[in-house]
Amino acid sequence: MTDDLSRRVAAIWRIEGARIVATLARVVGDLSTAEDLAQDAVAEALAQWPREGVPRSPGAWLTAVAKRRAIDGWRRAQNLSEKYGLIGADMSEIADADWQPIDDDVLRLVFTACHPVLPRQAQVALTLKVVGGLDTEAIARLFLVSVPTMQQRIVRAKKALTAARVPFEVPEPTEWAARRDAVLSVIYLIFTEGYSASGGDAVLRTELAHEALRLGRLVNGLLPREPEALGLSALMELQASRFAARVDVHGDAVLLADQDRRRWDRSAITRGATLLDRADALARRRGPYQLQAAIALCHTEATSVETTDWARIVSLYEALGRVAPSPVVELNRAVAVSMASGPLEALAMVDRLRDAGALTGSHLIPSVRGELLSRLGRTVEAREALLAAAERTRNGREAALLRRKAAALG
Repeated sequence: MTDDLSRRVAAIWRIEGARIVATLARVVGDLSTAEDLAQDAVAEALAQWPREGVPRSPGAWLTAVAKRRAIDGWRRAQNLSEKYGLIGADMSEIADADWQPIDDDVLRLVFTACHPVLPRQAQVALTLKVVGGLDTEAIARLFLVSVPTMQQRIVRAKKALTAARVPFEVPEPTEWAARRDAVLSVIYLIFTEGYSASGGDAVLRTELAHEALRLGRLVNGLLPREPEALGLSALMELQASRFAARVDVHGDAVLLADQDRRRWDRSAITRGATLLDRADALARRRGPYQLQAAIALCHTEATSVETTDWARIVSLYEALGRVAPSPVVELNRAVAVSMASGPLEALAMVDRLRDAGALTGSHLIPSVRGELLSRLGRTVEAREALLAAAERTRNGREAALLRRKAAALG
């Protein structure tokens, strides 16, 4: 098998994997079994496609093969007659047929992974794995734990769902409260990975971000009067509006100050602003997603970095820090302070985070420190910080950008 085909299969799985697993989970009623069947189908593809070529609709091919494997397993278990009724109609499809999975299958998968039988961290980790398509190493970095620890956590989560016989379905409205926050959290994290890929050689994973947007719209349909669900969709629309300007023709990142704002998607900005207005009309006070959407709106409304209302952004980050405190929020507030009041005050904030041991191992703090030190004329320190950040990031494009910044400092 050629390297080109290996990369193509990997790309197909990144784009189609969640839908394939979701469709299979609906059929077989068990997440672990669905994942095993999907991986068996991928293995069969790796064996057949070098000889026969990639089918016109690879998602349909993989799903059909996985279903046939399920039938074989049921036959061996002598449950064929019962199980045929579930997917008998699907077996008439040919591998190259147009694939039209039920729209809500991925949402059902999110709800299944976010079942309250699992602790919150396990809910988020499992959903990032099966819906977001992140590998275990990337998820471990997000949680600041070792890879073996995260592997065990995900395996235990799957076993717990199977043992509890959790149904593959969107729960009744009365069960929403127990899962709502986790569902919104994982949609947000899936979008975040699409907006700024944590690894690999791409700045964006737009297919992942668009899937998060789609899931957000489905959740809004289920909860039309939930302010934070609307706020999350507003945030994603506003952030996605900048996608076309965030990378250059070579695929490298373009910083906010250098982006061509004429390429920003004005229709997405309008949708985001409208959703935020709807959320604000329903909420007594803004929640974390609404506050982040308001920050994003400040950026999209400005004609340049210089005309951005940085003082308002600082105030919004202060409010966000009160309702959802985290080192990342404080770091972003420091960046806003540097634009509103200057880099010296911001550097002191960043150094306090560093000295407190926040975000250990992450590239974020040395990256921001490098920018601030550069603006203060402390070139040697700035170069060291940028190079340290480049060593810590797992994204090849981001590492290259940081090294170019360091080199530019002479």
